[in-house]
Amino acid sequence: MLPIGDDDNPTPTFPVVNLVLIAINVAVFLYQLVSPDFTNGFGTVPAEITTGRDLIGQFAILLPDGTTAIIDEARGPSPIWLTLLTSMFMHGGWTHIGGNMLFLFIFGDNVEKAFGHLRYLAFYLICGLVASLAQVYSGPDSILPSLGASGAIAGVLAGYLVLFPSNRVRVLLGYFITTVPAVAMIGLWALIQFFNGFAATSVSAQTGGVAYMAHVGGFLAGLVLAFVLKPFADRGIGPHVVGYPRRGSFS
Repeated sequence: MLPIGDDDNPTPTFPVVNLVLIAINVAVFLYQLVSPDFTNGFGTVPAEITTGRDLIGQFAILLPDGTTAIIDEARGPSPIWLTLLTSMFMHGGWTHIGGNMLFLFIFGDNVEKAFGHLRYLAFYLICGLVASLAQVYSGPDSILPSLGASGAIAGVLAGYLVLFPSNRVRVLLGYFITTVPAVAMIGLWALIQFFNGFAATSVSAQTGGVAYMAHVGGFLAGLVLAFVLKPFADRGIGPHVVGYPRRGSFS
């Protein structure tokens, strides 16, 4: 079930922060393609955060399936906890960044228009930081790097759910395009994250290479912050239109 559009927020605010965040994520990913050391050094490594030491070199780890993996750790920022911030703008591949930016493009503009530019930026960054910390907490001794905007975007989804529970989302379901309630789509997504997050092994704190606990942490942070900020939000009360071709998937 892939989202490709949603009800528009009729307020006139242009979502400049959301578009800038997307641009930064894309720019950082393109830099990663030509600088492997940047990827190896600026992702969040739980063991680095809990010890305060920048791990540099090659490390062998035993994966849950019994195989051994070699992890390259390059020099990171100083202080090392800055990786909690840098990692939320990094991605592991084209599918990773494509999916994340699609979700951010579809859902982030409504949340920004409701909160305003500065509140939305603070909301996004706080959700991302909480997501990174949740992943660290779930496996404090892990040397597997965690990266991606998914945790921050999980917070955006939670904010969307709180602010626009009656909205509908256009989704690609197999070969068909249909609309579903936002509360159903985001609720199902959240249930999957919580189930997989708490089913993740303590060895890697990840399931299938996905940092589900980061999604859980970001989503919970988004829920709390959205309820706190909701009294100040402009949700653009008025007629909504769904099904128009304004938004589409990235090509």
